[in-house]
Amino acid sequence: MKTTKVIMLGGSGIGMIASSMLQRIGGYEMMGFLNDVLPVGTLVGKYQKYPVLGRSDDVHDFIKDHDVRVFVAYIGMGKERETTGKLEALGIPDERLLSIVDPSAIVPDGFCQVGPGSMICPLAQLSADTTLGRNCILLPNSFVGHDTVLEDYVSIANNACIGANNHIGFGTHVGTNASTREKVRIGKYSVVGMGAVVLRDVETETIVIGSPAKPLRK
Repeated sequence: MKTTKVIMLGGSGIGMIASSMLQRIGGYEMMGFLNDVLPVGTLVGKYQKYPVLGRSDDVHDFIKDHDVRVFVAYIGMGKERETTGKLEALGIPDERLLSIVDPSAIVPDGFCQVGPGSMICPLAQLSADTTLGRNCILLPNSFVGHDTVLEDYVSIANNACIGANNHIGFGTHVGTNASTREKVRIGKYSVVGMGAVVLRDVETETIVIGSPAKPLRK
């Protein structure tokens, strides 16, 4: 069986989670990281280690090899506009982005759309008629309710529950154990704090915390 080579764009954390999933799934060769902070040659990871091969703007040199796919291992967490703008400027073709779905995740076949470059971690679950954009990340045990749309670069932390008929805007992060009621809209570049309970729409570029969730600051 032919092996797919993978370049991880980012660093440890999400990058190592993705790497561990690829090893478990099989059929992938993790080549290393592209990182704009760590020097080339730095080893990333505590137990399994992978080298930094270059900077993010070197990605086009690597994807000249048609067997190479790229996974974007970034979560903005307060720098969403800066992070997503930088990633969009790279112009990585959708067909070169790697989607990763853990075998234990529940993704109803034929009832959902998962955008290129998205990652669905162990025990995460999509309900029917859900739509995920490009480069979305669902961490373990997260849930997305039916008829919900996640725009590009949305990240849902572990144990978070997104209600039915939600619309989660571009570059938004939903924290650990947070939840949203049905028919909620969350504006782009927003952050839902860990454990927050969102009962009303959230404006763009707003941090909300608490139960019920209230704006902390723009």
